[in-house]
Amino acid sequence: MAAKEPIIIRDKDEMRKWTRTMRAQGHTIGFVPTMGYLHEGHISLIQEAHKHTDRIVVSIYVNPGQFSPNEDLSTYPSDFQGDIKKLKSVCNGVDVVFNPKNLYEYGNSQIGNGYERNIKEGKVVSCVESDHETWVRVENLEKGLCGKSRPVFFRGVATVVTKLFNIVEPDVAFFGKKDYQQWRIIQRMVRDLDFGIKVIGSDIVRENDGLAMSSRNVKLSPENRQRALSISRALSRAKVEAEKGQVNCRELINCAIQTINEAGGSVDYAEIVEQENLEPVETIKTPVVFCVAAWFGKVRLVDNMEIDV
Repeated sequence: MAAKEPIIIRDKDEMRKWTRTMRAQGHTIGFVPTMGYLHEGHISLIQEAHKHTDRIVVSIYVNPGQFSPNEDLSTYPSDFQGDIKKLKSVCNGVDVVFNPKNLYEYGNSQIGNGYERNIKEGKVVSCVESDHETWVRVENLEKGLCGKSRPVFFRGVATVVTKLFNIVEPDVAFFGKKDYQQWRIIQRMVRDLDFGIKVIGSDIVRENDGLAMSSRNVKLSPENRQRALSISRALSRAKVEAEKGQVNCRELINCAIQTINEAGGSVDYAEIVEQENLEPVETIKTPVVFCVAAWFGKVRLVDNMEIDV
């Protein structure tokens, strides 16, 4: 069977028109938002989307709103033509690739005074250099875990996903559970703001050696890639110990931190939290998720493992 050639749409109004035309014809729209440099984790989301909907939209857009100026926006990996080739290889393909140039550009919009003022005052700002001033925040869920060291990240994520939902207008949206906090934040946002969209989280896809698939993995040196395997080892060991009856979270966390540190990583955080509200727990009594972020060289990786005992 010939590879399916996706329609590439860059204009917001054209994207809305396509969705509304498809829906008027009785189709359901599945949406997989990505920042590109696709891997098997993204492909698994598309395969899941085919189970729930009959038209698939994949967005490829590196969102400046979730990066602060000292983060890796300028070096985030990109390979648009390679991404299209991968999408064409997916069974049943995808219908549309939405690849806007800049979702924060509004006609004659210029860099706003508020952006410049925040820079001068040393306030934490994102890499959005326009007069965009409306942001979506999920106030409690964004505070912990990644939110502690990346203060603009989830504001940027929630805002761009809101924009994408308003442009693509999907019936179902698919997110990977590797970014567990992100998935829960989007779920809560959709609930609280009454989006008519179902949000489905898909399990982490791992390399054969256990490393969680991530677009940033390509930036790891061979040595640091080996060291990064300590994250999945630590999480797997914690899950096994918990299932054997070790439910003291501090002991499980300390063991995981030691494993990662001894491998040469630098732990940003390691926390065991309740699965829905992401509140830290001291003793495992209900379903939890063990979330870890760690640096290996200049690359920050996140991973997690759900524990149901």
